Amino acid sequence: MNNPPGGLTIEPLTGNTGALVHGVDLRDVADEVHAALHQALLDHLVLFFPGQSLTMTEQLAFGRLLGEVEVPPFGPGHPDLPEMTVLDQHAPKGNGTDAWHSDNTFRAEPPKFTMLQAEQLPPTGGDTCWSNMYEAFDTLSGPLQRLLDGLTATHDLTKILELTIANGHSGGADLAAMRAAFPPMSHPVVRTHPETGRKALFVNGNFTTKIDQLGDAESRRVLDHLYDHIQTPDFQCRFHWTPGALALWDNRCLQHYAVPDYEDRRVMHRLIIRGEQPA
Repeated sequence: MNNPPGGLTIEPLTGNTGALVHGVDLRDVADEVHAALHQALLDHLVLFFPGQSLTMTEQLAFGRLLGEVEVPPFGPGHPDLPEMTVLDQHAPKGNGTDAWHSDNTFRAEPPKFTMLQAEQLPPTGGDTCWSNMYEAFDTLSGPLQRLLDGLTATHDLTKILELTIANGHSGGADLAAMRAAFPPMSHPVVRTHPETGRKALFVNGNFTTKIDQLGDAESRRVLDHLYDHIQTPDFQCRFHWTPGALALWDNRCLQHYAVPDYEDRRVMHRLIIRGEQPA
């Protein structure tokens, strides 16, 4: 970014994904800084703010500057702040966050942004990785791009909710009631970002069950190829959490993966900002 306002600095982490942000207190964001942060988010897709240490109320106030903060449909919520998810984990391997995904794509209007702040961290481990879905689409061959563009895929909460219930992290959600409230939903396999106009892959292993226009076997093979492709290091970044650090990312063009390489307790506070119907 050229000439950001005040003392704001934007430090890119890689050639295409992620940036560190310094010189801003997220408790008090002036209009010109808010505009600069929004542009930086469009440019870098995920922003990292070290050492913010916001209270949950302050985090919620910042989230409301970004849009409508949603109450999560299930998960370990805070008793006084229903919008806040408290991810209190140890030895989390296999709980679903250690798979490449975009948040809540089973919804008709999946989240636009996710905000995550570190409250308590293990002595080692617990990093998070992000993968750039613009780059994932752009680096496919032309014939495969043309095949995928215009197709739709079904997204379903069943697998992840079953796993969440089995692990005791569902907040008391009932599977049948949740499936009735959130039936399977079709979204474009390749969505166009409503602000940048760029195309991004929009399928993920946690929620996407089938490409609608393909047979079961064809769909499995194509999805497996895409899930392998998004793991390419060339369009990823990795963040090592420090106490009070906050990350803000665009779910419309990113997937993320929480590395489960720790046994000690890790507590994170998460907010999601409502998005729009993918197109």
